[in-house]
Amino acid sequence: MTTPATFEWSRPGLHLEFESGDDRPVRMTRLATGPDAVSAVGPWAIVDVITSGGEHRARNNQTLLHSGVGTRLRYTGHEADDRELRVSQREPESGVEVQSAFRAAGPGLQIRHTVRNGSEREVVLLSVSSALAAVPDDGSHELLWGESEWLAEGRWHQRPLSELLPDISPAVHGGQTSRGLFALTSHGSWSSGSVLPTGVLASETRPSLAWQVETSAGWHWEVSQTGETATVGVHGATDLHHQFAVRLAPGKSFTSVPAGLCIADGGRDAAFAALTGYRRAIRETRPVDARLPVVYNDFMNTLMGWPTTERLMPLIASAAEAGAEYFCIDAGWFAALEGNWWTNAGEWREAEERFAGGLLSVVDAVRANGMRPGLWLEPEAVGVESPVAKRLPDEAFFQRFGGRVNEAGHFQLDLRHPAARAHLDETVDRLVDEFGLGFFKLDYNTNSGVGTDVDAAGAGAGLLGHTRAYADWLRGAQERHPNVLFENCGSGAMRMDYNLLSVAHLQSTSDQQDFRLYAPIAASAPASVLPEQAGNWAYPAASMSLEETAFAMTAGVMGRLYLSGFLNELSAEQSALVREAVALHKDWRQLIAASVPVWPLGLPGWDDEVVALRLDVDARSLLAVWSRGEAAEVELPALRGREVRQAYPVAMPEWKVRADAAVVEVPAGPAARIFEIR
Repeated sequence: MTTPATFEWSRPGLHLEFESGDDRPVRMTRLATGPDAVSAVGPWAIVDVITSGGEHRARNNQTLLHSGVGTRLRYTGHEADDRELRVSQREPESGVEVQSAFRAAGPGLQIRHTVRNGSEREVVLLSVSSALAAVPDDGSHELLWGESEWLAEGRWHQRPLSELLPDISPAVHGGQTSRGLFALTSHGSWSSGSVLPTGVLASETRPSLAWQVETSAGWHWEVSQTGETATVGVHGATDLHHQFAVRLAPGKSFTSVPAGLCIADGGRDAAFAALTGYRRAIRETRPVDARLPVVYNDFMNTLMGWPTTERLMPLIASAAEAGAEYFCIDAGWFAALEGNWWTNAGEWREAEERFAGGLLSVVDAVRANGMRPGLWLEPEAVGVESPVAKRLPDEAFFQRFGGRVNEAGHFQLDLRHPAARAHLDETVDRLVDEFGLGFFKLDYNTNSGVGTDVDAAGAGAGLLGHTRAYADWLRGAQERHPNVLFENCGSGAMRMDYNLLSVAHLQSTSDQQDFRLYAPIAASAPASVLPEQAGNWAYPAASMSLEETAFAMTAGVMGRLYLSGFLNELSAEQSALVREAVALHKDWRQLIAASVPVWPLGLPGWDDEVVALRLDVDARSLLAVWSRGEAAEVELPALRGREVRQAYPVAMPEWKVRADAAVVEVPAGPAARIFEIR
């Protein structure tokens, strides 16, 4: 046995140490905020690889750890520059080579691994980890994870890790460690359709750890007991969970999906603050979004996919009066008045019978009112009765076992195929040229299943290839049209991940139409997406009281305000509340884009009667409190000794804030207030 060789790498706010030896793979031994800071992790291998010919897992367990190939990897070198550390290893039996890249991104690391077949025979890759990290199993950590479903996005949970991974008394069992784990796994092509690709191990006594999987395809993360540590394994698609497999001919390689890994000295909110800074660092920002403009969209609780000239004109005028800067015509602009537009969609040409004078006359009215026009698209979907379904070859669509995947009357385009990409390029270029568009809402309403087996050893690999090609297509569209904003939407937030959000400008956070239920969705959204990307609907209605109107508008102010509703039908008092909320959001939007989220009452439960979100930037904060139950006194310790002012709505009764006692007296709901804190 040789003495392990060690090496380290430091960047501002990050310090990593590694060891390697002839008898072990490379292990990360320290991950800290600085050379003298407490490490968040203990020694653990930096990557695990499972192949069809190798021993899948060298220890009987349910995790993806301890793979045969992974345990036999050995160090062959490393190199580094100011942005990235690259560590190389080789497994002598199979000839598998792995280069692990650790890229500094704000207060975190973006990690990916490239697996190369260095042998003279084919290797079938079944999984490769994106990030591995082991934390001391000392009882100090709590695990945070999120559930998400259509209309009920962002439902977070926080439990002691010791409750989720019980002590099984390993000494009584010959020193064997637990075979159990806590795991979240995506299902199908909605990357956040049931659970969220983000997790946190929070501790108040040692550094906390946060992670996210950056893929729109299959993913899996797990936390398992590993002796005196608990090991976090972050993975993209795997054979075990997603029917993933990649055939690597000699000399060919595959790169894992990226994982973000952040550490923070502090508990839950510090971990999310670090993750927020990391997300900003990996975004491919473009000047067109620097102003963070307010968008009005005609769908939610308004036209609901049935636009016409007659219905749009009063909305255009009232949206402009409210302060909107973009106006998006949502679904239905392409749909004939007769027939099933869902199964006919795919050509993306205006339905002339809907628009007196043509769609261009409506778009001209948007511009005449000082706003930029936008349209809704579902780019990857082609209705089964659309002419596009007949025009494009079968290979341009998802297929399983020789037949096209048909989900609810939709075929799914495969953006790996040049005909599919050419169709979307032509669509976007034509619409921008014809209507002078400045905005696209890109939707994705169908979970198309595990993927496609066309040109793929496993359907999960086909899905990954498509989603990577889709993100690349979106980059190309932005390069050709640098003055156009692109929103990411997936039936609300069913595909909310940083494969797409590193490229897209904003994200729809839900399709929820009940304003009372939107409060916990909006409040929890910054745990998954940057506040300045969180497109929270604000949809006032004439049927609402003034308190309900303010409640509905508060969600929008606290993220990326996404306005809707029949604004033309509101009373004068309601219209004033809408204009006031839009003005406050505009005053704060650049500060929101530099803020970090804090949850003074904890991440909200779905049925919580009081919900709170605070956005901190330097010495200033914007605090929203929603009341959905009985009157209550709410303790908010961060208010003590600070200047608190009710910022919205200013003309309605002020909620009593006792700053000396850090208490807010909350009336019965529905009611909401926004406070500025200095």
